[in-house]
Amino acid sequence: MNRRDSIYNNQITEGVIWKQLLAFFFPIVLGTLFQQLYNTADAIIVGQLLGKEALAAVGGGTGTAISLLIGFFTGLASGATVIISQYYGARDEERVRLSVHNAVAIALYGGIAVSVAGYFTAEPLLRLIKTPDDIILLAARYMRIYFAGGILIVMYNMGSGIFRAFGDSRSPLMFLIAGCIANIVLDILFVGVLKMDVEGAAYATVLSQAVSLFMVVLKLRKRDDCCRLEYRRIRTDKVMLQKTIAIGLPAGIQSTMYTISNLIIQANINGFGTDAAAAWAAYGKLDSFFWMIISAFGIAITTFVGQNYGAGLIDRARSGVRECLVLSVVFTAVLEAVYIGFGRYGFMLFTHDENVIETGCVMLNAIAPYFFTFICVEILSGAIRGTGKSLLPTLFSVFGICGLRMLWLAAVSPSIGTITGVVACYPVTWTFTSLLFVVYYLAGDIYGTRKGRMQ
Repeated sequence: MNRRDSIYNNQITEGVIWKQLLAFFFPIVLGTLFQQLYNTADAIIVGQLLGKEALAAVGGGTGTAISLLIGFFTGLASGATVIISQYYGARDEERVRLSVHNAVAIALYGGIAVSVAGYFTAEPLLRLIKTPDDIILLAARYMRIYFAGGILIVMYNMGSGIFRAFGDSRSPLMFLIAGCIANIVLDILFVGVLKMDVEGAAYATVLSQAVSLFMVVLKLRKRDDCCRLEYRRIRTDKVMLQKTIAIGLPAGIQSTMYTISNLIIQANINGFGTDAAAAWAAYGKLDSFFWMIISAFGIAITTFVGQNYGAGLIDRARSGVRECLVLSVVFTAVLEAVYIGFGRYGFMLFTHDENVIETGCVMLNAIAPYFFTFICVEILSGAIRGTGKSLLPTLFSVFGICGLRMLWLAAVSPSIGTITGVVACYPVTWTFTSLLFVVYYLAGDIYGTRKGRMQ
């Protein structure tokens, strides 16, 4: 095997499909698990040591407000990783090199924008979502520190995306394990030993992300192929930037619209008081394990389709989508059973307050049994983006989930008047949007012709 072939040995474009999907999926899902442990560790340590007010301050609406800005640039980054995966699949080394350095430049500039915008909008965002008065100052202190380190978080996420575009999902796992261990140690030190309150949890998260980013940069610098990071090459390339925006901007807008709708839901939840806000914060940590799994399948199928589409293996791309859907259904069914059977014990990790636990169980039982209705949204939109198409998935999601969700909250949930009436908007909108994606995927020309697409 010569040097040119040796960098393309990730097996995504060959081998048994379901095995290759799982081989790519498991490191992603384990990595995402450790990513979730960042905030979950904050929530457990803060909730147990500082109380339910602090728990509500570092979770729930705070996390949603943070994702409003972080999520936009993460969506934009997805455009860069799709482009890298397509050129990597086509074995176009010069364009791989250009697209990698373009992606790093976008992350650098985007990270600076996130840090500045987030720091100065933290408290207004919290007031916009009607954060209870007894926790708003705590939450604002946490968010300002978190956003000050936003550049580290954005650049780390882009770096992990670059490795996954190559078909390497193991390296990001190693970076996350190191960062998660650092986060837990620093949480205990800052919050438990040094008594730094919620600020300690924020500092722990930011510093641990710095550890992960350092490892990303170090490994990219050590490569000896077209994927190697060279500081002097970090700049935006006009053609690559245009392609990145064409694919990533709709995804960034979609992420923003998701977050806005979740902020509106958070405002409705906050209207039921601090117990409800704390329960929603704890539910968000439990709920994140489903999103961890389904998002990992979404990332896997985007890379799988991107590389096979770039290589011209259209039938293999289609087969990968079918097998990814089956795998997603199996994993989701197992997780639903765990949530329904043992969800109460999950809430007890975060708090001993019985009212908070009971409220959380109501939320969980209204949403978890219907997780399966979201599968087609994630997998089919990921497959479509893997071909370089991003506009229609965004329109479907913005209209079918975000728009319909807001309509539900304005017209339906007030007449019900309960927390269940608020959170029911999730399965209703997931079902509708899944149907849109299924019809489009089966009837539309998703893969089309490759002629001219990789120029």
